[in-house]
Amino acid sequence: MIDISTLEGGILDRQRPLLARAITLVESKRRDHRQAARELLDRLADKIGHAIRVGITGVPGVGKSTTIEALGNRLTDAGHKVAVLTVDPSSSRTGGSILGDKTRMHTLAANPNAFIRPSPAAGTLGGVAARTRETMLLCEAAGYDIILVETVGIGQSEITVADMVDFFLVLMLPGAGDDLQGLKKGVLEIADMITVNKADGDNRIAAERAAAEYRNALHILSPRTPTWSPPVLTHSGLTDEGVDVLWEQILLFQTRMTASGEWQQRREEQRVRWMWSMFDAKLKNTLDDRPELQALAQELETEVRSGELQPGSAAERLFDALMGG
Repeated sequence: MIDISTLEGGILDRQRPLLARAITLVESKRRDHRQAARELLDRLADKIGHAIRVGITGVPGVGKSTTIEALGNRLTDAGHKVAVLTVDPSSSRTGGSILGDKTRMHTLAANPNAFIRPSPAAGTLGGVAARTRETMLLCEAAGYDIILVETVGIGQSEITVADMVDFFLVLMLPGAGDDLQGLKKGVLEIADMITVNKADGDNRIAAERAAAEYRNALHILSPRTPTWSPPVLTHSGLTDEGVDVLWEQILLFQTRMTASGEWQQRREEQRVRWMWSMFDAKLKNTLDDRPELQALAQELETEVRSGELQPGSAAERLFDALMGG
């Protein structure tokens, strides 16, 4: 029996064990758990939406965890409560570990004013993202005023995370020449700031050179908004140098976007897209809950794979079976 009132009270009282239980609830695929999770989120609706949501991405090895830990420790020292969530679409294949995330940020994980939680292995990026969004809301209701969402995987996860946060930060490595060749234009287009990590010791000059190249690359792209031109900075997550400037830029972004009305507008547009995303997930969940539809789906997949049936016709038959049931 799920006691929604106990979970609600525990979250509002900032009890971490009950927050963790609530997150486990929203991660569940069971129908009764999904219903309970929706009720819980509805009850907490007036306690969410007050945090600053920051997405952070970068290629493997760029130092995302080091940067997040340095930033998180600075923010908690300043009196903030920080939640770190990870979106890892590869976890459904590799079995991503909670301990892995906490080991990478060991000092932040031990910080009583910080909370670290990876996304579950939900099988699809859309499923992971939905649970990350709901986890983010639960953390906000529990009093975490800064949410850092890290993309562990690469590719579509960057676009997905950018669509659930207020500010999107892209981390890069020194040696921009090679990185620029493999950098997707789409990532630059959604970046609110680019910063070159590992700008310390012998890497400092290379980092400054890389930052200059990224600034030139940004000049050929139209900014997401006339209110803000994405800055390109350097920092060192290892030595903590420049990390305070990153946060200053995020606050400046919030001030400008709030004044123009775009901060709220971005949130509103995200909520509408979220609604449709949840609708799509609801349809998928319906298939998962009905064995006869799962069996039909498998049959149709076999026919589509062999070429006996066109994908459009298969989708139509599955939809008709869904609506007829």
